[in-house]
Amino acid sequence: MVSKPKFKLDDQSAITPELANQALFGEQRETNPGQLTAFKGQLAIILEIAHSEFVRSVAAEKIVERLAQNLHNLRSQAGPAIWKLLIPIAQQHPLQKYLLQDPFTKWSFEKPRGYSGDATLLDIYYQHSSTDEIIDSATPLGKEIYAYTSNAASSVAGRERRDILAQYVDRVCRKNHSAEILSVACGHLRESEKSEALARGDLKRWVALDQDPQSIVTVMQNNPADIVKPIQGSVRGLLRRSYKLGSFDLVYASGLYDYLQTKLGAKLLQRCWELVKPGGMFMFANFSDEIQTDGYMETFMDWPLILRNEADMQEIIDAALPANEFKSRTYYGSNRNIVYAEVTRLN
Repeated sequence: MVSKPKFKLDDQSAITPELANQALFGEQRETNPGQLTAFKGQLAIILEIAHSEFVRSVAAEKIVERLAQNLHNLRSQAGPAIWKLLIPIAQQHPLQKYLLQDPFTKWSFEKPRGYSGDATLLDIYYQHSSTDEIIDSATPLGKEIYAYTSNAASSVAGRERRDILAQYVDRVCRKNHSAEILSVACGHLRESEKSEALARGDLKRWVALDQDPQSIVTVMQNNPADIVKPIQGSVRGLLRRSYKLGSFDLVYASGLYDYLQTKLGAKLLQRCWELVKPGGMFMFANFSDEIQTDGYMETFMDWPLILRNEADMQEIIDAALPANEFKSRTYYGSNRNIVYAEVTRLN
């Protein structure tokens, strides 16, 4: 059975399948039948080569690395309209029975928590100890595939993002020992485990907002209650000012923008900007359009993201804020698989 992308986390998410589909693939238009047939043929060859290599017990990491690169190339050549039609074809191929033995691919495709990119999925590619049982229960082949998928450049960038978030928190707290932090769509807030400031109790409060109740429980169980304040809340609720949050020295959204159209991303920035103190900062991150695993993620992981570059990040900022209110900086992580934007409120 083909799993459809599940962007709508709940009725309050503001991330609907229709908006996400438009952002990813553009307006629906007719495709050239000849081109579609040609690209279907290319996809068939790519999948059959990988399938035959699994049958012949070629090293799994080499198979999946080559498959991911081939899918990336095909995605780039086909264009959004044709690529959208190729995704379900790939998902129905017998190759899937091998790839779904990888706990990372399997969790993403099956979506046990009902939506793409949940916090447990991030823990899987963080190689976090909380997912040891999930990894240990995989088949030997699945563990071999996981050795590649969890160490692909995009996964390495995800782990670096967690560390960068902790560095932002620590930097703010070094300047202000009563700093107040807000994480929007916090997931399991794993950056808190990397924060020296939190370990020392060197901040006033760290508000963790997420609409998934399982994530909220995990945050509560793993962080000091006198500092970390989990709140169950959604993007829509935030935009509607449904929560009394106060103001903050740092507000950040680490993975949320991967699912937001530019217009909605700008609206969210405007709302978060209201929560930033003078001299404070809003920071957001996005997987980069330079990643090479996008084709694999969109097919066998059923995990499509809205990919961006530095100009796209700046476009969101400029659409949201008056130029005289901020200074901004955009930059890439060390392997350029994630792009970051920081926006500082002028005093």
